[in-house]
Amino acid sequence: MTPDSIQVRLADLSTSSDAEAMLLLLDSYATDLMGGGAPLREDVRVRLPGDLHARPGTLVLIAWIEAAPAGLAIAFEGYSTFEARRLLNLHDFVVAPSFRGRGVARQLLSALEGAARERDCCKITLEVLENNGRARGIYAQAGFAGYELDPAAGKALFLQKKLS
Repeated sequence: MTPDSIQVRLADLSTSSDAEAMLLLLDSYATDLMGGGAPLREDVRVRLPGDLHARPGTLVLIAWIEAAPAGLAIAFEGYSTFEARRLLNLHDFVVAPSFRGRGVARQLLSALEGAARERDCCKITLEVLENNGRARGIYAQAGFAGYELDPAAGKALFLQKKLS
């Protein structure tokens, strides 16, 4: 499979075909151990396409091989106060298991970088589980590295506080 047969395009979540493709791919990620190991809840499946479509600064890219959805990147625009410029945070990233090893991740990340440059973003950020070696390798090949301001201060950690 050549990279030319992979088509990455901006999703239009107001259409049922793109909304269904996004949900299929995101559910594939959610059910994987690296995505939590549980399918998306039904209430999330119902709300998510419309919520993402209505949210300013949301970027949803779907990679297609022929007519099959092969990969997904969901990113949200943020803002770097240190640079006084936009940034993109890659929030969800998945390649369907049957399409792994075909260059889909590279094509999606390239398209994401192009979109970030078009938006005049200063950087792309993401979170990845430390035991997800495959994803970490793909991100490293694409130029991603741990975030640090000064090596003496150490690398940034991703933390959360669940509210519900």
